[in-house]
Amino acid sequence: MENLKNTVFQTAIFGGGCFWCLEPVFNALDGVLDVRPGYCGGHIDHPTYEQVCRQDTGHVETVQVAFDPEKVAYRTLLEVFFGTHDPTTPDRQGNDVGPQYASVIFCQDEAQRVLAETVCDEAQAAFDAPIVTRIEAAGAFWPAEAVHREYYRRNPGQGYCQFIIAPKLAKFRQRYAQLLR
Repeated sequence: MENLKNTVFQTAIFGGGCFWCLEPVFNALDGVLDVRPGYCGGHIDHPTYEQVCRQDTGHVETVQVAFDPEKVAYRTLLEVFFGTHDPTTPDRQGNDVGPQYASVIFCQDEAQRVLAETVCDEAQAAFDAPIVTRIEAAGAFWPAEAVHREYYRRNPGQGYCQFIIAPKLAKFRQRYAQLLR
């Protein structure tokens, strides 16, 4: 987030399945300054994608979202988070299965934790099954390898991008059109 040195911003960290899916969603929002895929919640320093995929580090694939709170509220980011993935499936999003795909909100402080719990409770009305999203203190965020950054933008023809991410983005853009850049 070195390009944000002179900008007042806050950060949020979300895990809701593959970070390739989360990154383009949050990048499209007005007021979001930067989105970085990475890993959070585990017990080793500087994990690699391969280590996280082995499912023994405790890390979740996440995105770290830098945002201007004057343009987009943390509450709005939470609402988009709950509205763009299935928070009722433990350790899974569609065909992506494993603890690295857990639904988690990693809070930066107590205010984020309280608001995350509130929005989670409000979001429950939209789901038939119980929300299983974990709400935890952030701890260390480890950026993912460069190959994962802006994966969808750089690989739109790749099968996962065409059949999983593109339809998800189309639904997102339709539902949240008023929040887009």
